[in-house]
Amino acid sequence: MSYNSREVLWLLVGAGDIARKRVAHCLNAVPRCRLVAVCDPDRERAESVAQLFGCPEVYTDYGSALANTGANAVYVATPAYLHAGQAALALEAGKHVLVEKPLGVDEADAGIAVTAAAGKKLRAGCAYFRRFSARYRHLKSVLENGDLGRIVLVRMSYVSWFNPDSGEGRSWRVRKACSGGGPLADMGSHMFDLLIGLFGLPSHVFARAQTLVQPYEVEDSASVMLRLENGSIATGSFHWNSRAWSHRLEVIGTQGKVVWDPFDGNPVWLSTGSDARELDLPNAGNVHMPLVEDFAQAVLDGRDPGATLSEAAKTNRLLDAVYRSATSGAEVAV
Repeated sequence: MSYNSREVLWLLVGAGDIARKRVAHCLNAVPRCRLVAVCDPDRERAESVAQLFGCPEVYTDYGSALANTGANAVYVATPAYLHAGQAALALEAGKHVLVEKPLGVDEADAGIAVTAAAGKKLRAGCAYFRRFSARYRHLKSVLENGDLGRIVLVRMSYVSWFNPDSGEGRSWRVRKACSGGGPLADMGSHMFDLLIGLFGLPSHVFARAQTLVQPYEVEDSASVMLRLENGSIATGSFHWNSRAWSHRLEVIGTQGKVVWDPFDGNPVWLSTGSDARELDLPNAGNVHMPLVEDFAQAVLDGRDPGATLSEAAKTNRLLDAVYRSATSGAEVAV
């Protein structure tokens, strides 16, 4: 099927939880974007999303979708073990591609997509949407201006309860071959991407990962200590074993600190000396919207998106080091 349009025309691959909750709406709502095709091995699920958004094309086979769609861009919203390979196939078919995070289950897997994108005049990005939030942009500006002084400590935390039934659509997240790991790979990847964007790739890591409460094979609890480029320390705690929800990023310098929840509507706190200010920097109602807006504009402008595949692969490199340290019980170089 062909379209006469200057729009970014999307093929959505994967009609599961994240696609239904956030992604499909963005692909249809961003100016000069249109969702024209949905692909999922479950035809009923694919047709449901297609009908909801008025898509004329429905596929159950990815190869057939790439060969026959009139879309010029692909959003990969499948389980993590499929991300890199499906992104590479989209690029080889001449499509721009935006892929859910993490880019791969490990750095070698992520490299499949990075290699496929190299040298092509196509836009390729990963859905680390927090880099497009007002909170991230504010903190990056504060750091670049030196308002906090020398950074001496970064603290990250994510705590929730996650124990899906074995037949539930999200259960792939607790199978290591499909996900790459537990909360470290899932929500930790978002936090590590923020850390890398703000401070660069850490040089060394020391980690512990355990399964304390849940009945699955991936970790449900992990603690990480990371050495940043300036020699200071970042710490992280990631849990899927408590109903006491908590999510927090704290950056402390010699002259002040910034504290915020990366995801919800709580205010941002900026403290310098004895002055503490509450900043109103809300997230977008749909946190994927700024990501898709940036990517679509990158396609139309012929520039790189704000979250490239090569940048996303750095998070996989860091995750590999975290898991190596957790297995060996020793500090390892990233």
